[in-house]
This record gives sequence, structure tokens and C-alpha cells, in this order.
Amino acid sequence: MEASFKPEEARVPAALPLPTPPVTKFKIALCQLSVATDKERNIAHAQQAIEDAADKGAQLILLPEIWNSPYSNDSFPVYAEDIDAGGDASPSTRMLSEVSRSRKITIIGGSIPERSGDKLYNSCCVFGTDGKLLAKHRKIHLFDIDIPGKMTFKESRTLTAGERPTIVDTEVGRIGIGICYDIRFQELAAIYAARGAHLLCYPGAFNMTTGPLHWELLQRARAADCQLYVATCSPARDGGSSYVAWGHSTLVGPFGEVLVTTEHEETTLIAEIDYSVIEQRRTYLPFQKQRRGDLYQLVDVDRLNSTGAK
Repeated sequence: MEASFKPEEARVPAALPLPTPPVTKFKIALCQLSVATDKERNIAHAQQAIEDAADKGAQLILLPEIWNSPYSNDSFPVYAEDIDAGGDASPSTRMLSEVSRSRKITIIGGSIPERSGDKLYNSCCVFGTDGKLLAKHRKIHLFDIDIPGKMTFKESRTLTAGERPTIVDTEVGRIGIGICYDIRFQELAAIYAARGAHLLCYPGAFNMTTGPLHWELLQRARAADCQLYVATCSPARDGGSSYVAWGHSTLVGPFGEVLVTTEHEETTLIAEIDYSVIEQRRTYLPFQKQRRGDLYQLVDVDRLNSTGAK
């Protein structure tokens, strides 16, 4: 009976084997930053946090969602940058590029409001150790919720949704990128896992309503679903802002175990990632090979339509 399960057909195209990473062990830093209304201050503050983490041996730095701007629809157009133009048009990404090159580290640059033509996006830039832009992820799932008496926010009032999953090969492994609300969609994480990701990174800013209920739950679920590492980074909590972040930046291992986490105040967490654990966990619990391809499929349309279905 088991031979008829066809696990290789549960992913279309078939799942890629987990690639051999450039390093097995390395340190990751989660910089839970306080965010002010002064953009220049936010940029300088983020740079200092990155450099401090690099001094402590971190090879991969993760920043929060919307770290250069207050998190509000009123602020997004004001603080937005033209990332593609670069230079003075995008001082936030210019800083990330310069510090990644000078410190020879990989940076998952949280997210900032991006202006592209007449559209605004919530975008995460990934920079390699040479300072070059490796990838840009535009938030795919916009945060539009209405919980009466608790939380109402509609990102779609100002922002446009991204159109593509983002997975990137770096000097610390293959990384899938999501932004905040993207973490709720297990299909996106499953696509990243099927593309051979070692680690999923989600800069995010869950709020005081959904944060206590779902923030850690979703991280652990994505890690356990995919049997890989999940890292998240939130802004520090500011009780006086119009949008109050939950905080609690976290690193979760491939068994769904919380490896390191924090509370809501500004801090930087540094922890070790050991990719050899992924294969170990998948050997212990081999459900990746037990999928019922005879009953269901996950179709990666983006990869299916690409040349050679890579």
C-alpha cells in the first residue's frame, strides 16, 4: 500500500533535495529595534545594532518589519524609498549594503516601505557579504484584518501585494523570505521547503491582539511542518505608538522547538544554527517521504513556469 503513496508527486515540480550549505554552523542575530519617527535616527540605530552583533560573531543579521518608519498607513508614503534607484533615493538600503560589505556579513534587512512608480510595497532586501543585493521580497499577503473592539488594520489602503515567493542562496545557506502576515500561509513555507530552504526568515510586527495567541504558534508550526529553522524579528514594543508591536523575536529549530526568544523590549538575540540537525530530524521523523501524492499536491506555479522548472 505504501508504494502507491507517490510522495514525489505531492510536490509539483518534485521537491528539490536539501542542498549542502556553505557552512554547517553559524551565529544568527535577531535585532529587536525600537523605532522612532526620526528616519535618520532609525537608520543609524539599526547600523549600530548590526555592527554590535557582527562584533559578537553573528554572520547573519535579521532586522524587524518596517524598522525605518512608524508602522502606519499614514507613514508608509512619507518614509518610502526607491530601492531600485538606490543611493540617496534609498538611504536605508544603502546603509545595509555598506555595512554588509564592510563587516562581510549577510543581512536580511527586515522590511521598509518601498516606492516603485506609483505603487508602494512592504519590502525586504537581502544583502550578501560583498554588499550586493541578493534578493528583494515584496510582502505577498497584505495585513487586512478587522477584529471588532480589538484590532483593525488595512495595509491594502496604501500598499500593493508582492507577486512572487523569494528564496535566496547566501553564504549561510538557502533562505526563504516572508514578511509578517506571510507566516500565516503554510503553502508559502511549503514551497520554500520544496525548493530546498534551510531557514525561513520572517521580519514581522504582530500586534497585542494576535501576538499572544499566534506569533510563537505559527513559527513553531512552520518549522515543524517543514522540518527546518524559522527565525523572526519584531520591532520593540512602544506603548505610545498607534500600532503596538508584540515583540518576542524568536529562533525555532526543525523539531518546532524554541531555541531562543525574548520579551518585548529592545534587545539583540544571538544564537547558533546547526544545519546538521535538519537531516537528523528528518531521519527521526521521515514524513517528507510519506506524503500522499496519490491524494494531494502542492503546485509551485512560479517554479513550474520557469525554464527547466528549477
